[in-house]
Amino acid sequence: MLVGGRMQMLAQGHDFELSRNMETFHDIVRELDLFYVDTINPQKLIGRGIDAMLSGIDPYTQYYPDDEQKDLKMMTTGKYAGIGAIIRQYNGRDWICIEEPYENMPAARYGLRAGDQILRIDGESMKGKASSYVSDKLRGETDTKLTVTVRRPGVEDSVDVEIVRSVIALPAVPYYGMWNGYGYILLDQFTENCSKEVLAALVSLKEKGAKGIILDLRGNGGGLLNEAIDIVGMFVPKGTKVLETRGKIPQSEKSFVTARNPFDADIPLVVLTDGQSASASEIVSGAFQDLDRAVIVGARTFGKGLVQSTRPLPYNGVLKVTTAKYYIPSGRCIQEIDYSKRDEKGQAEHIPDSLVHLFHTASGRPVKDGGGITPDVICNPDTMPDILYSISQDVVLFDYANEFCLKHASIKPMEEYEFTDSDYSEFMDYVSNSDFVFTSNSSKALKALKKIAQTEGLAQKAAGEFDALEAKLQYDLKHDLDLFRDDIKRLVGMEIASRYYYQKGAVIQSMKGDKPLAEAVRILDDGKRYASLLQGPGK
Repeated sequence: MLVGGRMQMLAQGHDFELSRNMETFHDIVRELDLFYVDTINPQKLIGRGIDAMLSGIDPYTQYYPDDEQKDLKMMTTGKYAGIGAIIRQYNGRDWICIEEPYENMPAARYGLRAGDQILRIDGESMKGKASSYVSDKLRGETDTKLTVTVRRPGVEDSVDVEIVRSVIALPAVPYYGMWNGYGYILLDQFTENCSKEVLAALVSLKEKGAKGIILDLRGNGGGLLNEAIDIVGMFVPKGTKVLETRGKIPQSEKSFVTARNPFDADIPLVVLTDGQSASASEIVSGAFQDLDRAVIVGARTFGKGLVQSTRPLPYNGVLKVTTAKYYIPSGRCIQEIDYSKRDEKGQAEHIPDSLVHLFHTASGRPVKDGGGITPDVICNPDTMPDILYSISQDVVLFDYANEFCLKHASIKPMEEYEFTDSDYSEFMDYVSNSDFVFTSNSSKALKALKKIAQTEGLAQKAAGEFDALEAKLQYDLKHDLDLFRDDIKRLVGMEIASRYYYQKGAVIQSMKGDKPLAEAVRILDDGKRYASLLQGPGK
């Protein structure tokens, strides 16, 4: 009775605090509306209040008013109405550019090309407009027309391209194919019906003689839980438990099992992961690990063990809210951050090592909770050199690809194409003669140190040392272009391949120097090693 009475008192206190604060918020808005010197915009004011409130919960709980429903639909279905192209604005440029039209989508079908600068849309100048503004102008209702005026590299006059918008369905599997005798599937997102795309890829690859499957979940931030269950079900017996969800209310407590007979319950399977593999990607990779069904290769995953559901709100609003945590077959939850606990600065805290628990896979292999999925074989990609990142973000790569395409009407088939040493020499000359500027981290650090010395009155005393160090740290662009030749060649090769073969071309180029992928092939080539990685202690 005492326990029950205390619980009732706590509930009443919670309800009172909730009512009191909601009434206070209502009164503040009313007072502002009545007495603030300028007229307030209720939608913006309260919208900011809602966003601020939800940001203190977790990053995944979000409010979508009626006019933002398309964003939520895009997240879950991968579909929107528009022209189907990636656009980008480069620093120092007034115009948004077409970076990549999607294959078989309106932009490509009606003649827009990578490199086109968008001058006008339906006669309205796009000069100086933000990419979000241009994107909204390109999107619209299905079957509606728009005219995009572009400045095209190598063409003196502007070009008008009339396009009919359509539903843009981004493929969840942008590429699959054979790789060294094994089937490779790149799964980009867990959107509606993505499991059907994976199944179609599996059927095709088995027909081509795939001896094993490599499922690439790197960079896949997740999506729909049911699609993850269906994909796991393609490789494990029907009725296999994949996960449980547990939350505050009884309705959130569910158990999920595979519902169909597997496509192939025995074919060797390797799953690639990285730090951006999250949510549904972790359900798939974690379930395979706990069931000893696949070898996980790569880097530790993101650590998102939370489940979101949508709740209808007045005036066609929708609240996407975290309603549960999920627990994969071993019983562990891989959530890394505890959003209920925050430090003095309001930052959510990572689950400490002292609260991490040990679990075991079906064969008895030890695994842990509280921090994503740790691969069975750690294979981190090489750290990206600073110059590689700078080139990838700079307009110099975009401009070089434009000029390359003007000189070459075609390139070899994407499986055979290689950005040669001769091509790279031309690229080095192009970069060296361009306006590309790169400041090394060591130079930035020296500049910061000199500034600190000035504030402390030590700059004059150490002037000689600073000058000597600055001379030694003098940046040599050609040296770095040569030192990181292989990495930069791969980057430029991906950019060139995408111009002729769209996203598939870029993916194939990226695979050629992919160390985790190469490790996956080595594991599949060595049957004894593959089996030993999935065996428990003493087996």
